[in-house]
Amino acid sequence: MNKPKETLSIKEEEFLNFSERYRARFINSLSGVKSANLIGTCDKNGKTNLSILSSVFHLGSSPALIGLIIRPDTARRDTLNNIRETGFYTINHVNREILEQAHQTSARYPQEISEFDACNLTPEYLNNFCAPHVLESHIKMSVEKVREINIEENGTHLIIGKITNVYLPNNCFDTDGRVDILRAGTVSVSGLDSY
Repeated sequence: MNKPKETLSIKEEEFLNFSERYRARFINSLSGVKSANLIGTCDKNGKTNLSILSSVFHLGSSPALIGLIIRPDTARRDTLNNIRETGFYTINHVNREILEQAHQTSARYPQEISEFDACNLTPEYLNNFCAPHVLESHIKMSVEKVREINIEENGTHLIIGKITNVYLPNNCFDTDGRVDILRAGTVSVSGLDSY
């Protein structure tokens, strides 16, 4: 491994002067590798929505809680609105085979266009769960909203959910209880779009 020869020091006043996109890439990549997940939702009329998030994280195993951060709702946020409206959503790992399609869900589509259709992904309803999973995803979870916490400092929303069902390939479930995400082909993300 190559060790850096010099240490670069970037003070807050310096990175605050970066252009908006440059600063976003810089700050977003500082936390390191994150999970890449597709969040599947639908509204009360069954209209589906799909969005990629890199801010999904473990909160506890008993009960099985998982958190996700959604951007401020200063613009239309169908994922957030659907979770608020129905209380249910799915978390679907992004794998190598669907990486480009998954990333494309971050584009802005008119409200009447489902990202499933626009990005050529297939909604899958499992065990009568009302939110759609992604058929092409190898590891997927059904999640019920427990609570939403508004984060005043930047206007984002923390959604706390309870995992009610997990679906994964048999060969990815190890005897010690661990899920082998590499065997499932799950990808991760660093920054905004480096997979």
